[in-house]
Amino acid sequence: MPGASVRAGAGAVTFLTRVPLGRYVALDAADVARGAVAFPLVGAGVGAVAGGVALAAAQVLPDAVAAVLAIAAATLVTGALHLDALADTADAVGARSRKQALEIMHDSRIGPFGGTALALDLLLKVSCVAALLSADKALAPLVAAGALSRAASLPLAAALPYPRAEGGVLSGRMSPVAAVAAAVLAAGIALLVWWSTGVWLVVTAAALAALLGLWFSHWLGGATGDCLGAATELCETAVLVVAAALV
Repeated sequence: MPGASVRAGAGAVTFLTRVPLGRYVALDAADVARGAVAFPLVGAGVGAVAGGVALAAAQVLPDAVAAVLAIAAATLVTGALHLDALADTADAVGARSRKQALEIMHDSRIGPFGGTALALDLLLKVSCVAALLSADKALAPLVAAGALSRAASLPLAAALPYPRAEGGVLSGRMSPVAAVAAAVLAAGIALLVWWSTGVWLVVTAAALAALLGLWFSHWLGGATGDCLGAATELCETAVLVVAAALV
């Protein structure tokens, strides 16, 4: 049997991407929670894939088209995990009660709020990547956004209870020490790849994650897996928006 550290690393990759390591290593929710410290590394890898596709496509295609291909590549690698969570959370915003909101999140169908949230989120991302390509600054912001966004949900998982009777994959399993370690790692990646602007990207992700945590606590009394995924998606988009504003 592989060691705990190998299973933890495989858990992080399998949970955040479509890379099928779970076929070769026996994994469970505890492995994913232990591997959460590596979430920023996996996120940076997803950002690097998107950035590489963007730069390669921009050699022969308009920036807008290259940006679409970059976001499509990232979506393919992640299996639209966080986009699905954003749609479910947005649909639940229209609920009249906490109970109804949790029921809506369980529903796999996408409603008008969810569809609108997805459209706006993807449009913002594509527009930002196109702007970054035109400024020859696409790779570093995408890597930083990938790392910071994957760390953003971890303090929420450590601090907020799971608002359902059954346990979540991260909520209740995430230690504060691991959440802080992941946040520090993500900040380090952002500063390493884009030192002059990375600090503002770190501040953006941290501030938005904190605000979302306060809202989830008030709204649901905790954070579901969809809430954590939505926080990841929104933080990634927000970081790209700020990066586009600063180039």
